[in-house]
Amino acid sequence: MATPKVRGYPVLIIGAGRGGAALLEMFLEDSLVKVIAVADKDPQAPGIKLAKEHKIPTYTDLVKALKACKDHTDCLVYNLSHDDSIAEEVRKVFGDKRVTSGPEVMLFWQMVTNLKQVKGELEKSHYQLQSIIRNVMDGIIMINDHGEIQGFNPAAEEIFGYSQKEALNKNLKMLMPEPDRSGHDGYIKRYMETGQAHILGVRGREVTAARKNGEEFPMEMSVSEMTLGGHRYFIGIARDITDRKRAEKKIAHLAHYDYLTDLPNRALFLDVLNHSMALAKRNKHKVAVLFLDLDGFKKINDAHGHDTGDLLLKDVASRLKATVRGSDAVARVGGDEFIIVLDNIESKENAALVAHKINVALLAPFEVNGQPCHVGGSIGISMYPQDSRDSEHLIKLADDAMYLAKQSGKNSYMFYRDVVQRQQGE
Repeated sequence: MATPKVRGYPVLIIGAGRGGAALLEMFLEDSLVKVIAVADKDPQAPGIKLAKEHKIPTYTDLVKALKACKDHTDCLVYNLSHDDSIAEEVRKVFGDKRVTSGPEVMLFWQMVTNLKQVKGELEKSHYQLQSIIRNVMDGIIMINDHGEIQGFNPAAEEIFGYSQKEALNKNLKMLMPEPDRSGHDGYIKRYMETGQAHILGVRGREVTAARKNGEEFPMEMSVSEMTLGGHRYFIGIARDITDRKRAEKKIAHLAHYDYLTDLPNRALFLDVLNHSMALAKRNKHKVAVLFLDLDGFKKINDAHGHDTGDLLLKDVASRLKATVRGSDAVARVGGDEFIIVLDNIESKENAALVAHKINVALLAPFEVNGQPCHVGGSIGISMYPQDSRDSEHLIKLADDAMYLAKQSGKNSYMFYRDVVQRQQGE
């Protein structure tokens, strides 16, 4: 009779108690072993129940079990029944000694128990690690020493727009814009040859990355090196900082621009004025500072409310910007106060011409919330370098001249030199 073919080494387990059941569990997970039968006098033994679940023949009669396995001439018998007479029964059936029992089984049982415990701990650790990698908010990318992506977690998929399948085994430079993309392979090669690192070991380095759709975005990257199985790998932790950069930009903007009109505030205006003065000094040009206070604004604000007043201020800001040159600067420095710097104005007459244009522009009625609003402007003018060579002082002098213009009938302009002359006349 031909020996039946079995996938895996044939094994008979005698004794289906707790130990036999554990041994069966281990063999069920191993493709090198094929359990062909399980025998125990107790039909309710846990190993018998488990064998039936997996459609493995079971026996309560030891001799029948041995005879059923006789055709498997290379069958191994594991005796966990604590009955040493089984070895003799095996010899009668198979004609040689191929049973493992007694101290051998105890040692084997301890080994199986330890292996199962270690396996369980490894599986638990592996599951925890995979769970962290899958759920962490930052992208985790692992590359080999050729720059090929070996790991790409779900957060990286979301950040870059590539699926894990699309990214694995591709070169990391696919995630970079130029010129970094062209230089990436050379960087890795240089590091492998010389050990000179550009980004390795730097925590939170800001770089520019590229999504699948070609969009470039700011990213914070930390890279470390590890050795696994004799091979070198690089682990990158990537964080999309687009929102943070946008918030930082907004905060910086609010620090230098008026929240209502989006014109430069006093701090930024001083920087602009100092720059204009430096250029004027180098090129021997003149700069004019115009300090404007609206006439009639308080009356509109009180009559129609602050919302109407705010809308009017926005319209005034737009009209002022449209009246001066693109190279000039307009800032809001108070409730209804504006400062204008005129670059390379060359003469007092040119400054007067711009002030007159502003007055004319303000006289045209503003329509706010369906209502016509009329305002004017009192303007004071100081000149660099004639009146002062200090930016703060120039603004103060223009402010003084503005008050003189307001006292002189409003919707007019006055030079600081006029203030001096009037004071001297008094």
